[in-house]
Amino acid sequence: MRLIRLLKHDLAREAREWVADGVISEAQARLICARYAVDYHGAPQRALGYNLLVGLGYLFVGLAVITLLGANWEEIPRALRMIGVIAITIGTQVLALRVYLTREPRAGEGLFLLGNIFFGAAIILIAQIYHLGEHMPDGVFWWALGCVPFALITRSPWLAIQANALALIWFLLQVNLGFYPVLFPLFLLVSLYVLIWGRTSIILLLMTILSGGLWLEYSLAELWRSQGQRFGLNLLPENLAVAVGLFIFLYVFAHWLARRLSPTARDYAAVISVWCLRFALIAMLIFSFEQPWKQLIEADWHHRYAMWVVIAVIGGATLMLAVPARRLLASAIQLLTLAAVLFLVSHSDSAAMAVYLQVATNFALIGSGIWLILHGIYAGISHYFFLGVVSILLVALLRYFDLMGDYVGAALIFILFAGLLIGVAKYWRYRQGREGSR
Repeated sequence: MRLIRLLKHDLAREAREWVADGVISEAQARLICARYAVDYHGAPQRALGYNLLVGLGYLFVGLAVITLLGANWEEIPRALRMIGVIAITIGTQVLALRVYLTREPRAGEGLFLLGNIFFGAAIILIAQIYHLGEHMPDGVFWWALGCVPFALITRSPWLAIQANALALIWFLLQVNLGFYPVLFPLFLLVSLYVLIWGRTSIILLLMTILSGGLWLEYSLAELWRSQGQRFGLNLLPENLAVAVGLFIFLYVFAHWLARRLSPTARDYAAVISVWCLRFALIAMLIFSFEQPWKQLIEADWHHRYAMWVVIAVIGGATLMLAVPARRLLASAIQLLTLAAVLFLVSHSDSAAMAVYLQVATNFALIGSGIWLILHGIYAGISHYFFLGVVSILLVALLRYFDLMGDYVGAALIFILFAGLLIGVAKYWRYRQGREGSR
C-alpha cells in the first residue's frame, strides 16, 4: 500500500506544477489524479479550509447563543424558555435542510452541526427547567441519537463524527455508572454506512475502529467479569490478547481492502496498515522491558478457555481474508507467534520467563526495524525507512538506560547497532548502484 494515498492532495498540486513546467501534459496529470480520486484543480481541498472555518464559525455562534441564554435564564419565563429552545433548534435544522437541498450542501452540513449543538443545549436546558436528571447519560444518548438522522440523510463524515463522539461520551458514562450500553452498535453501523457511502474521512475511520474495538473489549470484559467485581472499564489480561489478535486481523483486512478497485477503499487500507504497524512497534517497545512480561505471568488468567475461543474465531477470520489478500504465510506466522506467547505467559509460573520474553521482544524489535529499513529502500518508501531507523535508535537508547553503569555492555550495544546501520548503509549504496547502472 503506497503511502502516497495519504498525501494525494499534495500530489494534485505537484501535478499542476509538472504541467506548468512542461514535464507532462494536462491530460496525463488528470489521469494521475483520477487514479487517486483527487480533483486536478484541487477544489475540494481548497473548500476544506473554507468549510472548516465556516464550521468553527457556526460553533462559536452556537456557543454565543447558549451563553446569552444561560446568562439571562432565570429572568426568562419558563414557558418562553421551553418555546425558545425548541424554536431555535427546529428553525436551525429546517434552515439547514433548505440550504442543503437548494443551495450549498456543505453549508447545509455546517448548519446541521449547529442545529445538533442547539438540540443538545435544548435537552440540557429543558432537563434543568423540569429538574429531569435521574440518569444523566440518557441526555447524552438522546443528543447522539438526534444527530443520527442528519448523518444518514447527508452521509456527511462530520455529522457522523459528531454522533460518534457523543455516543462515545455516553458509552463511557454508562460504563462508569455500571450500565451496559446496549445500543452503542447502532452508532457504529451509522459510521460504517457513512464511511462506505459518504466522502472519505480518515478521522471517522479511526474513530470507528477505536469505538468498535472499545465496545468489543468491554463486552468481553463484562462477559468475563467475576461476581462481586465492581462495574467499570476493568480490562483483563485476556483483553490484551484479544486486542493483539484484532490488530493482526485489521492488518490483513487492510491488505485485502487494498486489492479493491475503489480508490476510497485503498485510501482506508493505507491508513489502517500504517496505524497497525505503529501499534505493533509501540507494543514491542513497551514489552521490550521485563516488568510488563512479569505482570502478565503473575496475572490471574481465569478465562483462558473463553479467550482461546475468541482468539480462534479472530484467527479463522484472519486466515480467510489472508488468502485473497495474499498474506497467508505472514498472518499464519503472526497468529502462531501470538498463540505461543499466550500459552507461555498464561501457563507459566516462573518469573524468570519474563527475561527470556524480554530478550526475544528486543530481537524482534531490532529485526522489525531492519526489515522496515530494507523494505523502505527496496520499495522507495521513506516512511518505512525512517520508521525503521527510529525503532533501532529507540531500542539502543532504552537498552543504554538499562545498562547504565555497565560501560562494557553499553559499548557492545553501541557497536552492535553501529554495525547494523553501517551494513544497511552499504546495502543502500549497493542498491543505488544497481539502479543507476540500468
